[in-house]
Amino acid sequence: MAVRSLRTPPPRFVAGVDLAAKEVLEVAIVLLGASVDLPLLLRAGPALAIGIVLLVVLGLGLSYTIGRAFGLPRPLAILVACGNSICGNSAIAAVAPVIRAHRDEVASAIAFTAILGVVVVVGLPLLVRPLALSDYQYGVMAGLTVYAVPQVLAAAFPVSALSGQVGTLVKLVRVLMLGPVVLFFTLTHREPLATADSNAFGVRSTRRTFSLARALPWFIVGFLAMAALRSAGMMPAHVAGTLKAISTWLTVVAMAGLGLGVDLKAIRSVGTPVILTVTASLAALIGLSFGLIRVLAIR
Repeated sequence: MAVRSLRTPPPRFVAGVDLAAKEVLEVAIVLLGASVDLPLLLRAGPALAIGIVLLVVLGLGLSYTIGRAFGLPRPLAILVACGNSICGNSAIAAVAPVIRAHRDEVASAIAFTAILGVVVVVGLPLLVRPLALSDYQYGVMAGLTVYAVPQVLAAAFPVSALSGQVGTLVKLVRVLMLGPVVLFFTLTHREPLATADSNAFGVRSTRRTFSLARALPWFIVGFLAMAALRSAGMMPAHVAGTLKAISTWLTVVAMAGLGLGVDLKAIRSVGTPVILTVTASLAALIGLSFGLIRVLAIR
């Protein structure tokens, strides 16, 4: 991020930066599954999965309400709500063409969400002691509040390996909510394509139908498959250790790519209502997450 703030990488580096931040990260997540102990991570039972779904729904409604209260247009309020409640820029990019959001609305939602996401990575671990969170509890909170999968890794693993593994699994369940959410907005925004605004983001993509393949990314399937193999004893410990080490280094590369993709200068183009909405929504999401941990008595 510091390098990007001082000097934007030349165009010839863009492809490599994008590859590191996306494909390399996805491979790292798959390999990370080899070090996961599913019985340990699932000790909270189905109540946690139900809680994640409820928190996403509550987060969407609360964030949208906050956005409208601060005067955001309806499409922008929806984008900010989806970005905050599900998976940051990926959710914004997926929902934008469905609700026919304008390009400037997409840019505003992405710009500050990306910046605040990095702030959360740095600041969230500071809540461990004041809130008296165990490693497991902190992993749940990180998975429920941090925007993107790589940011969850960055926020959780420095606290402990258990926090990182729990956070990753919770986050992946949260990401799965993107499919139903996109389907919901597809069904509630069915205006004829001919009436769509030509300035809308990704107008052509609104012809797409809902697809399970898009709702369930390949790296989530890979992560769960690796975790299942490890938990079933079908993967030797030395192989799992090697894959974990490879995953760690790939994650480092991915973090560098992610940092080079964050433009702090973009905050200048974001209006005050967006900044207030995203910040207030994030605070509310952290509060809801802490409440869920207490209600479910997660230890």
